[in-house]
Amino acid sequence: MKIFNHDIQTSTYEAVGGTHLYSGRVLGLSEQDDIVQIHPALKSEWEAICAHYLQIGLSHSQNVVWDLALEHLQQEGYEPSVYLFGDAVHANSAHAQLFRSMDESWFKVVEFINSKNNFMHLAQALNIAVPSTACFHSAEAIPSLDRLAYPCYFKPSVSDSGFGIVRCTSPRQLSATLLELGNQIPFQVQAEVATSTFINLQYHITDHGVSHLLASEQILHGCVHGGNRYPTLHQPWSLFDPMAEWLAQQGMKGVFAFDAAVIQNGSAVEYLAIECNPRFNGSSYPTLIAEKLDIPQWSSETFETHHHSLADIDLKGLEFEPQTGTGIILINWGTVLVGKISVLLAGTIEQQATLKQHLQQRLVDPKQLSISTKALADWEPARI
Repeated sequence: MKIFNHDIQTSTYEAVGGTHLYSGRVLGLSEQDDIVQIHPALKSEWEAICAHYLQIGLSHSQNVVWDLALEHLQQEGYEPSVYLFGDAVHANSAHAQLFRSMDESWFKVVEFINSKNNFMHLAQALNIAVPSTACFHSAEAIPSLDRLAYPCYFKPSVSDSGFGIVRCTSPRQLSATLLELGNQIPFQVQAEVATSTFINLQYHITDHGVSHLLASEQILHGCVHGGNRYPTLHQPWSLFDPMAEWLAQQGMKGVFAFDAAVIQNGSAVEYLAIECNPRFNGSSYPTLIAEKLDIPQWSSETFETHHHSLADIDLKGLEFEPQTGTGIILINWGTVLVGKISVLLAGTIEQQATLKQHLQQRLVDPKQLSISTKALADWEPARI
C-alpha cells in the first residue's frame, strides 16, 4: 500500500498560478487501498473526477486526505510516494529536513543530480555525450562573453519546467540575462543544439533493481514542457543506463527521467544528454495511467479553458472507451480551477488530432464562440 503526496510546491517555482492544484493528478496512479493527499481546494471537483474515472474504467483510491502536510507520509504500513524527495526551492527547510530524516541517501542523491551542473560533470565522467556546456558557480566566475558560442542558453543550475532558461543570441543579451538572473546563483551556458526533437526516458527503481519505464518524444513550447507523445522510434537506453545504475547505487528510488536531444546526420542519429529529472515528471502521469489501461499509443497536452469547473466541460462522446482504446482521459484535473487542464489523448495520430480538435472546441466559452461566429459572419473584405 502507498500514500501519495505529489504536491509540487517544494520542487518548482511559482512562475504561473495554480501550482498548489497539481497534487490531484496522481489520483489515477493510485489503487483502492492507497491513501492520496490532495489540496482541499479540489474538493469541489471530486465528484466530477470520480464520475469521469468510473466512466472510463480507471480504478483509483477513495481514501483522500484533504491536506498536503508531509507528516502524513510517515503513516505505518504505507510506502511514501512523492513528486520530488526533497526541497528544490528552499534549502534546509523543514520539508527538506523531514525527507532527510526519512531516507538520507535518497535525499542526498536527488539533491546532487537535481543540479544541472552536477549532471554535466557526472555525464562527462561516465563518457555520456552532452552539448557543449560551461558551468559556473556565479556570474563573477564567467570569462569574456565573446569567447562563448552563440546562440546559447542560459540555464540556472536548479530549475523546473523551463524556469529561468533564456535563449541568448549575443554577448549583450547574455550579459543582460546574467545581471537579471545569474548574479549569485550557479548556472550553465549551453550551446544551442540544432534540432527540434527531444526525448524523455523514464526509469523506475524498485526492490528488484533498475528498469526501463518508457521513452517518449517531448512536445515543447519554447523551453517549456507542453506534453509528450508515445511511442517513439528513439530508444537510446544504453546511453543512460550507466548513470541510472550509478544513481541507484547512491540511493535513488522510485521514478526518474532523463532528457536528451536527437541529432539527425543523414542516416546516422546522435543523442546528447541534457539533464536528469530525479523525480516524477509531467510525462509520468499519462505514462502510468496508459500502462494501467493498456493504451499502446497516446499523447498528452495541456489546454487552456474558459471553464473553471469540470462539471462545465462536456466530454460526452470523447471520453476514453476501453473497448476501442481511444478517447480522452483527464490527467491534471485540479488546475481547471485556474482555467487549464492536462489530458491524455489515446489513439492513432489521426485520432489524437480529431480528439484534440473537438476538445478545444468544447473548452471555449460558448459566449465567446458566438461572438467570434457573429464577427466572422459580419466581416467583409476591405474595398480598394
